[in-house]
Order: sequence, then structure tokens, then C-alpha cells
Amino acid sequence: MSAQLRLKLDRQPTYRREDFILSPANAAAVDALDRWPAWHGGTLALVGPPGSGKTHLARSWAKRTGAIAFEPSIQGAVLDAAAAASPVLVEDADRLEDPEALFHLINIAGRTQGGLLLTARSLPASWETALPDLKSRLNALPVAELAAPDDVVLTGVLRNLFRDRNIRASDELLAYLVRRIDRSIPEAQRMVARLDDAADHQGRPVSRSLARQILEIEPTDGDLFDDL
Repeated sequence: MSAQLRLKLDRQPTYRREDFILSPANAAAVDALDRWPAWHGGTLALVGPPGSGKTHLARSWAKRTGAIAFEPSIQGAVLDAAAAASPVLVEDADRLEDPEALFHLINIAGRTQGGLLLTARSLPASWETALPDLKSRLNALPVAELAAPDDVVLTGVLRNLFRDRNIRASDELLAYLVRRIDRSIPEAQRMVARLDDAADHQGRPVSRSLARQILEIEPTDGDLFDDL
């Protein structure tokens, strides 16, 4: 299809739970998340490296539970008011600018049908805080850890990303990419977009040979010339 006939649409992430790929890398964390509202103390910290799926799981949980989602810069008074009415999601909680707000949220999270989900890249026990009482709360938080995407997750994510662009990716292409790209969802998104654009400009299908061409231009670890 020519570049003039291709329709490019801005795609906002939907974070649908059915699109999340289950595997041994995330099964325990998903199980812990699904135990809400029976979390010990009403709080769960969802921890994992960048691109492991924290935001996807957290946002789908927020949609399912009616939770209010906040960014690290939100002020404590607003958080307290919101927490009185519904579950709360705070992403990047290890970078929260108001430690007193986090302390209060943890304290009130154990109410009936409440809940506080925190996402972070590091374990709560390692978060820096000058508040001794908050430090003790962080040390006691239940934690669900996500590992970096394994082959199952990365294959499923790539397949979904191609599908969203109306591209039917072959198993050969998916296996080739899984072996060569960095193991993160943002990198999978970048590579799929790169392949789509290259196929558009060159007037050729998205294929293993096109992926090989791109990876030769943008080298990654490993031998780009190994056969599957």
C-alpha cells in the first residue's frame, strides 16, 4: 500500500486487562493484584523495571475498581479527600513529592472496600524518606514484583501492537524480534512503529527481512545474522 493511502492514527493506550499477557514473569504479581480488596492493610506495592507492565496492570485495576489515579506531584490534601471516597492509585510512588500524603494514604487504606495501589521501580523498603513513621510503613508494605518481559510476554505484546496497526505479523518475524530487541514494552512499541514506518516508505510488507535491515542500522546485542 502506498504511503498516500496508509491511514495513520494516534493510538492512545487502553490498558485493557484482556490485552495483558500472562506468563511466569508476572503471574504472581497478577494474582496478588486480583486479591483486592483483601490486601493486608489495604495496600499493595506493584514493583518492576521500566517496561514490565506496571502501568498496564495498575490502570486496568483502577478502571475495574473505580480508583482515582494520581501523579507523584499531587498535594496531600487532595489525596486525602479523594481517598475518603474510593480506592486510590499512585504511580511512581517512589518519587512522590509529598511523603506526608503517602503516609496518610497508607494509614487510611485499610478501610472496607478501600485500597491503595502504589507502583514503583524499586522496593518500598529502599525508598528514601525523612519520616520515621513512613519508613516503618514502607518496610511492612505487601509487595508484588514484576520481572522484565519474558519470551511469552514480549511475543504477545508485539503481536498485539502489530494487530493494532492492522499488520499480521508472522511467527518467524515475532521470534526474530524477541531474540534481538531490548526486553521492555516501550522498546517493543518503538520497534513496531519503526517497522510500520519503514514498510510504508519502502512500499514493502512488514517482514523478517525488513526487521533485519532496521536492526543492522540500529544494532542491538547479539548476532544479527543468526538464522532462526
